[in-house]
Amino acid sequence: MNQTQSDPTTVWNQCLSIIRQSVNPQTFHTWFNPIRPVRLEANRLLVEVPSRFFHEWLDQHYRSLLLSALRDTLGPDATLLYQVQDVEKQPAPSFARPSTPPSNGLDSETQLSLRYTFDNFVEGNNNQFARAAAFAVAQSPGQTSFNPLVIYGGVGLGKTHLLQAIGNYIRASDSPARVLYVSSERFTLDFITAIQQNRSTEFSSRYRSVDVLLLDDIQFFVNKERTQEEFFHTFNSLHQKGKQIVLTSDRPPRDLHGMEERLISRFQSGLVTDIQPPDYETRLAILNRKAEESGADFDPEILDFIATHITSNIRELEGSLIRLLAYSSLTGRDITLTLAKEVLRDIVKPKQKQISIELIQSIVAEHYGFADDLLRARSRKQEIALARQVAMYLAKRLTNASLKTIGLHFGGRDHTTVLHGVQTIEKALANDPNLRRDLADIQRKIDIATL
Repeated sequence: MNQTQSDPTTVWNQCLSIIRQSVNPQTFHTWFNPIRPVRLEANRLLVEVPSRFFHEWLDQHYRSLLLSALRDTLGPDATLLYQVQDVEKQPAPSFARPSTPPSNGLDSETQLSLRYTFDNFVEGNNNQFARAAAFAVAQSPGQTSFNPLVIYGGVGLGKTHLLQAIGNYIRASDSPARVLYVSSERFTLDFITAIQQNRSTEFSSRYRSVDVLLLDDIQFFVNKERTQEEFFHTFNSLHQKGKQIVLTSDRPPRDLHGMEERLISRFQSGLVTDIQPPDYETRLAILNRKAEESGADFDPEILDFIATHITSNIRELEGSLIRLLAYSSLTGRDITLTLAKEVLRDIVKPKQKQISIELIQSIVAEHYGFADDLLRARSRKQEIALARQVAMYLAKRLTNASLKTIGLHFGGRDHTTVLHGVQTIEKALANDPNLRRDLADIQRKIDIATL
């Protein structure tokens, strides 16, 4: 292998040049641009991919193409290895500073993935305070009252992103601080290995010598008594020296049943903040950013559909775009709303709440800008009459209520009045684009309210 071929980035770029000739531009952008070279040793190229789904799809559909390109570049014995960007796939921590930090992928010293930054974290009402606290810590590690900082929330909401963004910000500022990101599972496995190899002192020294410890998923320590004991002493050692500790969890510290009280007390001694599931606007902003990054042209109606129906997990939001791009590139079908509904039918959540006439009245009145009791009043004003008929139309279409029951909800009107209102809207929809837009917007708000 010559000197040029010893650089993984150079080798991978040569592979990409070969691959580009065999696939269409959208396929190349979707499935090969996101791959990052990590390390090259003895004709074995390690690359990082964004997710398990991504890896499985590559392996199933493009294994031969990837191997062919690599062997054309390195020789017939070349091997391609994958590293999924996931905490449990990360190697054990190392504190040997590399002579040249990698430009992308995984930082071998800190275990940080350089793709997680504050700049590409989409801020919304659901995570605003957590993001502000994390940024304050990143600017002055160990110097704020947010020590420890504990960020908790459900799966896929951005806790790991914020945790690693802290580390990447500190590293980018040329701070001499020694930063380590590690999952609680990795910490536990290292501790077990240290016990087995009689290297407990070395283990303790290694973890207690950092300036910033970023520990992911502390709920993994539950019911692991010896690991909790070791981390208790690690925590005390770092905290007493004024070192920064940032932790994430899937639940508040007080709900970590099976965790020692003395640890819970320490977790709560700094700042505990949560990340909630993103609201519709934040979900749509995340999808727009990911769509821009993909380079594909998504109709806003498609992004609206995804943002409306995938509500609790950012990874699912991002994964939905990957699935659509993948399906489109492999089948040659254009990405349309129909395709989105077909491809994402297994992850689009069904409605969990029943649509009520009261809900419809509330949303219709809000859309038209007046109190919902006017829909039940005797007012004959044109704008109120229109809104009343829209609400009746939706009540007939979206509920199982009879015309008589619907009428009772609109100030005791009889069933013929309701039928007239429904038929009026049905006729108007054929020729009134403004009314169609109003109904689409109201329907979207009802969908969101019933998820």
